[in-house]
Amino acid sequence: MKTKTSRYRLDVDVEELDRVIDATENGPLSKADRQKLKTTLHALVERLARKRNTEKTSAVLEPKTPPAANAPEVQKPEPAGHGRNGAAAFTGANRTAVPHDTLHSGDACPGCGEGKVYRQKEPATLIRIIGQAPLKATVYEMERLRCNACGEVFTASPPQSAGAEKFDTTAVAMIALLKYGAGMPFNGWSGSRHNWVCRWRRAVGVDGGGAKPAQAVLDELIRFAAQGGVMHNDDTSMRVLKLVRADDGRTGVFTSGIVSISGGWKVALYFTGWKHAGENLADVMKRRAAELDAPIQMCDALSRNTPKLPGVEVLLANCLAHGRRQVVDVAANFPEQSRYVLESLGAIYSFDAEAKQRDLTPE
Repeated sequence: MKTKTSRYRLDVDVEELDRVIDATENGPLSKADRQKLKTTLHALVERLARKRNTEKTSAVLEPKTPPAANAPEVQKPEPAGHGRNGAAAFTGANRTAVPHDTLHSGDACPGCGEGKVYRQKEPATLIRIIGQAPLKATVYEMERLRCNACGEVFTASPPQSAGAEKFDTTAVAMIALLKYGAGMPFNGWSGSRHNWVCRWRRAVGVDGGGAKPAQAVLDELIRFAAQGGVMHNDDTSMRVLKLVRADDGRTGVFTSGIVSISGGWKVALYFTGWKHAGENLADVMKRRAAELDAPIQMCDALSRNTPKLPGVEVLLANCLAHGRRQVVDVAANFPEQSRYVLESLGAIYSFDAEAKQRDLTPE
């Protein structure tokens, strides 16, 4: 039996526990047997305890003073909204104005017959969501006329909507999103009736230059992110099918996430490779304008998260939530000390919330 808590794997030998319990008939338990029972019991209690889904101080620690028995019950406010998105949330939706069937602004009221009806500022809304194929092909059948005397053939000119290329740039972006964003394999298209899409690799793939427009967009996003005033970065492990890498002895593969706040905009960048978050941030910082002040970098205290680049300076701000979480983990064993830390940090969070509510500047 392992002596770790249920956070790790705990192998329990039931027959061994039965032997320990039966041994109590003949005398007191040995120190080793007592430890086995205690370890198993503690693991069982931790296993059965209700998992906490929040790290708020009120959920981690018991209240300082229990509520009085005759204290009036505090009525919780009704939750705002019903959890569904209203029409205003669909910012990219097509909007169609629907006039009234019979009435127009200024007409007599059909209800009372005395007043007149006028158009309201806010219309009634109805949301209709339909599914559609990610790619749509149009075959233009251009009429051909042949002279029965000379045999010359006259073909109609293609419409302007046909475009100059077989694959529109929107198709390139959609296929790249499905492949590299949603993980849909190229062969996944072959089972559909639009199996012609499988041929995109030669037409708009890397060999055909389809990645060039996307690379231009990425370069501009990196340049824009480099001018940010606050930058967040961190690493997560990643598995890839194939990665051409330098022979530097490294074996890990990581995806670094960098979120930069620049001019009221947030830019999220992802880099997958053998570089760590600090190295990827250093590559981004190379495109920062020299006249700008040092940005604030928000990350955990891992040393490889900071950019090690000569001439690049950042105002390092280590993540407070990581340190607080360590206190939450031991709060049950050190309640008073943990309360002091959590309540002190709670004051900081309240100042932060007030600053956001009042829309204060960073200064």
